Amino acid sequence: MNLCSEKYADLILPLAVPQYYTYRVPAELQEAAQPGIRCTVVLGARRMYTGIIRRVHSQPPEGFQVNDLLNVLDQIPYVSELQMQFWEWIADYYMCTVGEVYRAAVPSGLKLESESRVYPAKRAEGVPFTPLENQILDVLENDPGISIQKLAAVLKKNTIMPALKLLMEKQAVSLEEDLKASYKARIKDYVYLNEQYHGEASLHKMLNELEKRAAKQAALVVKLLQLGIFQPGVNPCLRPVDKKELLNESGGSIASLKALVDKDIFRIQTEEVSRLSNTRTPVRKPYALNENQTRAYLKIQHELEEKEVCLLHGVTSSGKTEVYIHLIENYLRKGKQVLYLLPEIALTSQIIQRLRYVFGDAIGVYHSKFSDAERVEVYQNLVGLQRENSPLYKIILGVRSSVFLPFNNLGLIIVDEEHETTYKQFDPAPRYNARDAAIVLAGMYGAKLLMGTATPSFESYLNALHGRYAHVELLQRYMDIQLPEMVLVNLCEARKRKQMHSHFSKVMLDAIRETLDNKEQVILFQNRRGFSPYVECTTCGWIPYCKHCDVSLTYHKNSNRLKCHYCGYSIPHPDRCGSCGSDKVLNRGFGTEKIEDDITRFFPQARVARMDLDTASTRKAGEQIIQRFQDREVDILIGTQMVSKGLDFDHVRVVGILNADNMLNFPDFRSFERSFQLIAQVSGRAGRKGEQGRVIVQSADPQHTVLQHVLNNNYKGFFTSQLLERQTFKYPPYYRLVKLTLRHKKLPVVSQAANYLADELRKSLGNRVVGPEFPLINRLFTLHQKCILVKIERDKHFSERRRSMQQAIDQLFTLENFKGIQVVPDVDPYH
Repeated sequence: MNLCSEKYADLILPLAVPQYYTYRVPAELQEAAQPGIRCTVVLGARRMYTGIIRRVHSQPPEGFQVNDLLNVLDQIPYVSELQMQFWEWIADYYMCTVGEVYRAAVPSGLKLESESRVYPAKRAEGVPFTPLENQILDVLENDPGISIQKLAAVLKKNTIMPALKLLMEKQAVSLEEDLKASYKARIKDYVYLNEQYHGEASLHKMLNELEKRAAKQAALVVKLLQLGIFQPGVNPCLRPVDKKELLNESGGSIASLKALVDKDIFRIQTEEVSRLSNTRTPVRKPYALNENQTRAYLKIQHELEEKEVCLLHGVTSSGKTEVYIHLIENYLRKGKQVLYLLPEIALTSQIIQRLRYVFGDAIGVYHSKFSDAERVEVYQNLVGLQRENSPLYKIILGVRSSVFLPFNNLGLIIVDEEHETTYKQFDPAPRYNARDAAIVLAGMYGAKLLMGTATPSFESYLNALHGRYAHVELLQRYMDIQLPEMVLVNLCEARKRKQMHSHFSKVMLDAIRETLDNKEQVILFQNRRGFSPYVECTTCGWIPYCKHCDVSLTYHKNSNRLKCHYCGYSIPHPDRCGSCGSDKVLNRGFGTEKIEDDITRFFPQARVARMDLDTASTRKAGEQIIQRFQDREVDILIGTQMVSKGLDFDHVRVVGILNADNMLNFPDFRSFERSFQLIAQVSGRAGRKGEQGRVIVQSADPQHTVLQHVLNNNYKGFFTSQLLERQTFKYPPYYRLVKLTLRHKKLPVVSQAANYLADELRKSLGNRVVGPEFPLINRLFTLHQKCILVKIERDKHFSERRRSMQQAIDQLFTLENFKGIQVVPDVDPYH
């Protein structure tokens, strides 16, 4: 082959490396190798990965030998040019690599990676083996080719690599790489009635003969016709019938089914089927909008003709979702796709029901609590590779990772509850904010973006006031129901007057009792899970801490263990002090588990449920709690901020906030903003239908400015009161922040590296650099950490300053003293 005819492909691999990898395209793959296509390659000695072809060219790389592509996996691109441009923007803005974006953007089932497998060789005579080495060899005798991960699990060891290396040196084992595909299509056996019996005459004749000689076989045929929707004069089996369903419904046997196949009456066909629900819900028209909603809807349409982004500021229960539904319908009529972003998985079960009533199965749902196989099928559906009986999705309802899906005709993005912090990805990279990324994504597709919330983020609200975003208000609740009455309870006064019972004021308990007597529901909010945040020895003050992280362990009564909510480390609840041996070890503070324990003692007849990360860790568990509360099978729902996010319940009359001070006093420049948002949002769950609701807020400082603004429903006043302070101290929305976190096992190394990096940054960024300082938690997962904060003006030079930061980080990595140091850049870290 001539050099000029050779082709090369630049690949994106799912690795945290800054450059693309170049491979030679063999002649037989040149036609198939196109940008956006997946292909398999070897990296290093023998490790195999699935890469995405970024570009194909004829320029051979200089200075190194190139390997060949092993295989091309697709006939059509899985990743479009727009998607790859979006990945590159994410990588550039959030200071990570395109490979890290690829790793987050594409479901694991579409990224085949090699897996190391262990094979035995002959045990050499006279060679000594350790007990662990002998255990490994014994396992390999029964299971040659076992993966390293499975081998470690069988032996119940965290790591077996040192032992494996010694065994390889002794030539007792070998390692080989196998390509592993984690996604497997779901298959089902379907039963068909053969075509010669599709006519009525032939069908009746066959049934008559069967009924005389094989009644059980005849019953199977009749059941197939019933399940397949038999219609005289029409194809008698409009759809094939699942083999398991046919046998279960008919009570027939496999032998009878096999006999029908042998007689050429039935045929069985194995087919790939979708894992995704296909409910075919009856479709209704959207509800008519009231006057206020209509005014907002028309204004949004008008504003989006001029501007790309619109902020809908609508109070809780004003009917924003119904406005969204009418907008979605409008864009579907134009033949456009719609992305509907939600901050929490917990919300999807309620919203999906409302949307499916209107749009049926045009809706796909995508979030991390789906299995990877389900996410693969949603991804393939949008690429255009949908399974049998699965409609092509026109609307995607999902959480932040949905911005990475392969849209082809995106017309509208809705970001519901745009203020929510859960739109921000904190770990691992890319540490992106889905709301901000969605604005860029909409621009790339020429789509429009609507953000909705009752409590806008300061950034969005300032952009709206300055005219960068369109601004529409919807400040009346649906059917003009009043906003809930807010009652502030002074905890200090209540304690003085002995009106506190455990963590409940008399006002709170009386309101709960009255609500239960009226057969209505209560939500209690405490933004801390577990039973107690920590335990303490009252004799010497000893508090048990995590051995991996500098945090106290939280007590969970159900398991009677102390747990670290960061790394998962846990120990049994101590009966005695670990320092002085005293038995006076008490639980301090309270979380949702403690509230649940107390409330069942105060109201033993009430049906109580708890919703936090412990009880709603899976998709189904969270959906079941919400459904039970919605069906009025639960009287009192206790929860963390999960219960504050847009849930809609008809019969909640009282919302109790047990300790507002925890939020208000958190050491974060956004603590007041977040407290206002959280209290206003959780308050909005009360009195959404019928009578006015009531919100009871317990605080040691009821005159606090945030609580007073919430009390008066005065978002504008609160926003204005905070702006001067933000501007004075150079915080968002006037400045952008970049946090650089340095981590290392040794504290002196991380301190020296942080000081060096801060000094290098000041050479180009001056007094924009703050720190280094220890964060609130000095050590996580055994690694010490220090942080540098960079405050940068919101101007066109932001990208240049990010690049100067990256250059300083790269310089740090070249120094011998700081090998092994980790630097984690986080752009817009406190969203």
